[in-house]
Amino acid sequence: MSKTTPRPVTMKDVARKAGVSRTAVSLVLNGRDSVALADETRARVLAVAAELGYRPNAGARALANQRSDWYGLVTEIVTAPFAVDIIKGAQDRALVDQKYLLIASTESDPAAETAVIERLLEQRVEGLLYAATWHRAVTLPDIAREVPTVLVNCFDREGRFPAVVPDERSGGRRATERLLAAGHRRIGFVNLDPGIPAAVGRRIGFHETLREAGISADESLEISGHATADGGYAAASALLDLADPPTALFCANDRMAMGAYDAIKERGLRIPHDVAVIGFDNQELIAAYLRPGLTTVALPFDTMGAKGVELLAGIIAGQSTATQTVTVDCPLLERASV
Repeated sequence: MSKTTPRPVTMKDVARKAGVSRTAVSLVLNGRDSVALADETRARVLAVAAELGYRPNAGARALANQRSDWYGLVTEIVTAPFAVDIIKGAQDRALVDQKYLLIASTESDPAAETAVIERLLEQRVEGLLYAATWHRAVTLPDIAREVPTVLVNCFDREGRFPAVVPDERSGGRRATERLLAAGHRRIGFVNLDPGIPAAVGRRIGFHETLREAGISADESLEISGHATADGGYAAASALLDLADPPTALFCANDRMAMGAYDAIKERGLRIPHDVAVIGFDNQELIAAYLRPGLTTVALPFDTMGAKGVELLAGIIAGQSTATQTVTVDCPLLERASV
């Protein structure tokens, strides 16, 4: 004999058992403390609601209050390691204000963005977070303007939305300063593809720090590794085969640093004794498990997620402007490659 699913407990059920009106139950369970009700009545309603296992209808409450206590978070690939970190930072910060996340993935399909955002808006989310897996300019569909929206790890081409982005420039400075502090003066720079924000910002930081140390930038020591391990290997090989090779390599991501490790070791050189290496991103499965462990500049995805929620909450409350950009510091994580 099949079991039937129990009917949800309603306010009417609570009212009947507590011996009060449904209106009184509604006032108590919706926290209307300003309405005069006897303390004994409030206590009896709460006790009966707990005994019966009453749960409020979130959809009905959202319709009545025009608030849902939910934020929508849209990302490209929800299982990507960086996306997971953004989600964790955002959820942890939202919980501080007793808010929750509805998470949706576009699976990197731009055509799906409008449908995904529409579905979240149908759930009456109070605001939206749009998180990219890599730092770049994006264009959101116009419907994203129907509620407060904050971009995380990306920025709006038209400047319509506030954003939280990593401070690529200071990250480039921090990596270069660490190599200079270790005594290196001839530093090779294995950069990402030209033009993207990370490549531009990290290169500016690299050049600024060299200049402040009285070192002229040497274009022969700069090369693109195209963000891949193979590209990092090829770039590092080219630099190490120069007549006057660098004594240190600043690789603009950890995958390229991994390739650089191979190029260094193939030449019988030791890290960091002969060639020091610094990466960028702090991809845990790479940086922590290379031998020696890779000193790297971390992209603070969890902090960006938290800052995104903080900025969104401020906009909803009227405390923040709707077009500001917040930059988040990229810390250096010391391991053993410098």
